[in-house]
Amino acid sequence: MSGPTRRWRLDLGYDGAGFSGWARQPGLRTVQGELEDWVTRVLRLPEPAALVCAGRTDTGVHARGQVAHVDLPADALEDGALLTRRLHRVLAGDLVVRAVTPAPEGFDARFGAVWRRYVYRLSDGGAPLDPLHRGWVVAVQPALDLDRLASAAPVLLGLRDFGAFCKRREGATTVRTLLELSAARVPSGPLAGAVELTVRADAFCHSMVRSLVGALVDVGAGRRDLGWLRRVTTEAARSPDVQVMPAKGLVLEEVGYPPDDQLVARGLEARSVRRAAAEPDPEPTPSEEVPA
Repeated sequence: MSGPTRRWRLDLGYDGAGFSGWARQPGLRTVQGELEDWVTRVLRLPEPAALVCAGRTDTGVHARGQVAHVDLPADALEDGALLTRRLHRVLAGDLVVRAVTPAPEGFDARFGAVWRRYVYRLSDGGAPLDPLHRGWVVAVQPALDLDRLASAAPVLLGLRDFGAFCKRREGATTVRTLLELSAARVPSGPLAGAVELTVRADAFCHSMVRSLVGALVDVGAGRRDLGWLRRVTTEAARSPDVQVMPAKGLVLEEVGYPPDDQLVARGLEARSVRRAAAEPDPEPTPSEEVPA
């Protein structure tokens, strides 16, 4: 894009069932494609808008707290609320831009993020699914033992190579830092009794979240033990013993960023780490994306 530009942050959510993932693909409806096309049209930009997100999601994966940024000509937009209102008028109901705000200096939706938090929702033991939420809850058998799930968390937490849980890409690292792994039953409401598995990490490689959930489901159901899980974590290549759960149960809930005065340093750090690992830049993004 020629001429001076201004960076804007977009906070958005979507129901992934109607999209072929985040990334633009010819002939397919994607979140990135929808947003870039409509931003370009409603602002009458001379060149197509190009969005960068915190974590690309694959077909069927939902987002409640996705973050993206876009660089626009400096004179294209004065008030982010105006673009927010215009997008509300034209976007379908399964994609919502909640806010468009000026990005602080050094902000990068992808490289500036320090963690991403996903939640996977399960209905276990034959409990009926709430019909209004069946599109983002996955039924499993038998009932899950949450104490067993809790005992499995220390096996996976921390900095390690998650190659056994990832679909590898040429030149990409599978080393990640898993910051949080927990399971709890929803106490009330239409999803009362359902299990919410929370997974938070600095970044995610391909299919990592759904593979981790698959391993935990097997442990919680009593089909596998902690010894098996420990052995799997030592494998450098993807393990055929680890099931990859359906995409529809997964939601990107939140992305964490450092204080504004640390954004520049964080972006430099993230880029240097990825280049040292020989990961392609700027694609792929660190995220949960590709089904096995």
